[in-house]
Amino acid sequence: MALPSGFHERLHQMEDARRHRLSLLQAEKELQSTKSQLLSSKLANLRCLEQRHLLLERRHAELGFRILAEKSKIDSIDSRYQSATCELSAVKCEIEELEEKEKEWGIFYDAKRSEMKEFKELHIKFESEIRVEVQRLRELVSNVCAPISLHKIANEIYSHPFSGTFLQKH
Repeated sequence: MALPSGFHERLHQMEDARRHRLSLLQAEKELQSTKSQLLSSKLANLRCLEQRHLLLERRHAELGFRILAEKSKIDSIDSRYQSATCELSAVKCEIEELEEKEKEWGIFYDAKRSEMKEFKELHIKFESEIRVEVQRLRELVSNVCAPISLHKIANEIYSHPFSGTFLQKH
């Protein structure tokens, strides 16, 4: 049975259309495969970028913690420095006060030494004057007593010429 040529032609057209659609589908499939590969590649790159981003965020956090730790150390050192500065200032004030007291005591001791020196000089002078006075008084007593003594001795001799009391007393 012979098919009409229009049918053949129509069949041929349908076959061509089918092949054309198959080639379009194949091209679409290849395009989808290429797109899928491209998307997979981009997704892999995106995952790498996400991993890198996470690593960078982690590094950023670590650096942030280190910075905070170093700031804390700096604050601690600064606090100790401020404390040491205050303590040094207090010690300097105390030293100045002690130096001032030392000067005052030095002046006081110099005055007392001067007083002691004056007192010693006065004492030596007084002692010398007293010795001179004592010597003068001894000489005076000696001068006054010598005639009295002779007078007394003479009286005793004349009042008891042979009693021997004079010899017993002297």
